[in-house]
Amino acid sequence: MPTYKAPLEDVSFLLNDVFQIDRYNNLPGFSDASADVRAAILNEAAKFSEQVLQPLNSVGDLEGCTRHDDGRVTTPSGFKNAFKQMGEGGWLGLSGPAEFGGQGLPATLSQVVNEFMISANMAFSLYPALTQGAMATLLVYGTPEQKQTFVPNMMAGKWAGTMNLTEPQCGTDLGLLRTKAVKQTDGTYKITGTKIFISGGEQDLTENIIHLVLARIEGAPAGIKGISLFAVPKMTIKLDGSLAGPNGVSCGSIEHKMGIHGNSTCVLNFDNAVGTLVSQENKGMSAMFVMMNGARLGVGVQGLAQSEVAYQNAAIYARERLQGRALTGSQAKDKPADPIIIHPDVRCTLMTIRAFNEAARALVVWTSLKSDLAHRSDDAKEREAADDHMGLLTPVVKALLTDIGFANAVSAQQMFGGHGYIAETGVEQFVRDARIAMIYEGANGIQALDLVGRKLGRDGGRAITAFVNEVSTFSKDNAANEAIAPYISPLGASIKDLQQSTMWLMQNGLAKPDNAGAASTDYLHLFGLVALGYMWARMAKVAQDKLAEAGEQPNLKAKLVTGKFFMERMLPETSLRLSRIQAGAASMMELPAEAF
Repeated sequence: MPTYKAPLEDVSFLLNDVFQIDRYNNLPGFSDASADVRAAILNEAAKFSEQVLQPLNSVGDLEGCTRHDDGRVTTPSGFKNAFKQMGEGGWLGLSGPAEFGGQGLPATLSQVVNEFMISANMAFSLYPALTQGAMATLLVYGTPEQKQTFVPNMMAGKWAGTMNLTEPQCGTDLGLLRTKAVKQTDGTYKITGTKIFISGGEQDLTENIIHLVLARIEGAPAGIKGISLFAVPKMTIKLDGSLAGPNGVSCGSIEHKMGIHGNSTCVLNFDNAVGTLVSQENKGMSAMFVMMNGARLGVGVQGLAQSEVAYQNAAIYARERLQGRALTGSQAKDKPADPIIIHPDVRCTLMTIRAFNEAARALVVWTSLKSDLAHRSDDAKEREAADDHMGLLTPVVKALLTDIGFANAVSAQQMFGGHGYIAETGVEQFVRDARIAMIYEGANGIQALDLVGRKLGRDGGRAITAFVNEVSTFSKDNAANEAIAPYISPLGASIKDLQQSTMWLMQNGLAKPDNAGAASTDYLHLFGLVALGYMWARMAKVAQDKLAEAGEQPNLKAKLVTGKFFMERMLPETSLRLSRIQAGAASMMELPAEAF
């Protein structure tokens, strides 16, 4: 059976040593998250994830969700009680405003906690994740009445939330949506239409669900400019806050899907359901982007989380599985064979996954801190720089971490040989669950197009210039530090590849848009590798400094070795990506469509 242990030591190293989170104590909520408080919260999150959520992961996968004839949906055994514990433990409101029942702590802490929970049980984690995303949107764009009515109940875990975008005829191109909204004399709207792929669209975990629904008001402009956002409760709400009857929202079916079986992915039918406008008429997309951008970062964490749990189980198996003998001679002479961990190819696979996981976790923490700065700093310049970072890195975190996270889950499965294909070990579930993260919240090809087509040139390239300058300055400042030369020199080479590819796109992408499209995925991966390399260089510097101060520390020595592996074996891929980018789109676009 699979197992999971939250990476508390690694998280502590990142928060306390690499990013020195205490230096942000001037920001709201940070001073309340002292080192002792952080440790206590993360320890409890680890226990909840390991002891409550992880044992339910295979249960949810085997049982799935059940839709009854009357449209009700029941979730797998144990899910309802686990969600109740989540609400009572305050996990849904960890970073929420205190005035609505939250704890007001940094969002960075929530992202770390989310990684633990996703690794333990990805399907379950989607219920609170969508609820947190809906709350974030309501807190920014909701009316005072919407905030007061919905948010406290959602933070307490009594109510849940969803996002309703996709329809049968439109996914990424939401300008094609047909769900309509008809304004009533009392200022409410009646919503009619069908939404598909709605995570947690119907469930028995909470007494109410607040659906955030994109729809077009009668007479609104065509396309994306005519879309509005509405809050549509599953159950109608009386003036005193108590619940009345159903509100014209029903589950038409549950999707039969490859993975995340424990989450009820629903077709939802809205039949004159009463909703209230969120934000302004025809401004729905800007409001929904609060939820979508947060969700994209969260989905990136899903890629990391599945890679982490897959790695942990593969490493345990590699240490225990006896098969063959070492190339250099028998290592376990008292046993019939050596453990497969002695083979270089096995070690290469495990090191590749581990080196990604540790750098990806650092990238998530770094980006989460920028999110906190963007929302909590009182310095306009600091907020602007943080917002630039978020805009630039969001598609990278979403696409890179899920692409590589899925590949790592497959590689971890390979460690088990035939046993990896059998459900009993649990590793095949990691593969199936990880696959969806590359698709939903904007397929990864769309993320790459967003990066190349929108984010690079925004504000005259201010964000990419700041990123390149930061990495280049770090490299120059540490060029004379011989102790970390194995990390600085490869980083310098990779940043040159990034600069060359960016220049090539500027020169060849505008005149021939197909060149930009053909280069987009390679560019995103090149950019992401540089970001991961920068994380490794920063971690290596801190680890080396701590070793120089305190002497022998095995965990820090392991950190340096893992980082060196990344620099030697993984970061050089930037030159391959550069060559692909510079090849252009000619051969890719030459064949006529009928030749495929």
